[in-house]
Amino acid sequence: MTVALIPVKRLEESKSRLLSRLPDAKRHALTLAMLEDLLDALSRTRGLERIAVTTPDPIVAERASAAGAEILMRPEPGLNAALEDGSVRLCAPTSDPGATPSEDGILFVLGDVAGAMAEDFERLLTAAAADGDPGIWLAPSSDGGTSALLHRPPGVIPCCFGRDSAKRHREAAANAGVTYHEIELQSLAIDLDQPEDLEAFLATSGGGARTRALLETTGDPEQDMPS
Repeated sequence: MTVALIPVKRLEESKSRLLSRLPDAKRHALTLAMLEDLLDALSRTRGLERIAVTTPDPIVAERASAAGAEILMRPEPGLNAALEDGSVRLCAPTSDPGATPSEDGILFVLGDVAGAMAEDFERLLTAAAADGDPGIWLAPSSDGGTSALLHRPPGVIPCCFGRDSAKRHREAAANAGVTYHEIELQSLAIDLDQPEDLEAFLATSGGGARTRALLETTGDPEQDMPS
């Protein structure tokens, strides 16, 4: 079985670089729309048995739970620490010393990829299923980051999300002696993190219906949205 894990920061810390002049309530609404779009895509992904969200924010937790996700509350996330902790909590072995972990793979997905499509997640899962060896399968973002990362088995390398993370995940795989697979997937290439990402996202025709609806009401994304 494979579980997906999405990290989400506190709402007051969300999207400050993306829409710096947008009122807090509007930025919060955007973060929640992006999360719901992503959860919708993951819920339609064949091969995923479980979906979880790790967050310190009770509003994020409530919305994610309403969308069917498991919730892992963690007071102070720190992106990589939150993902490592979530992997242990979701994929811990049973009390039987000879048992294998409860999951045979974990898919880390950043909440910035609002346009993600279920079929692209399935391509990652299918590629991993066709290879019986331990390894990682990575969908890069256009800026050299990592939009989605599949570990088989869980914990096969440390999480290295952040600037230039695709390169750092590749190096971690080499250090661990496991295979590294990088698969470019169109709907996972754009992560909404900087103002220039907005136009690229809106020019695509993929997923993210809630996010698109919010952004299209802004006109100039640095101006306030109508209430």
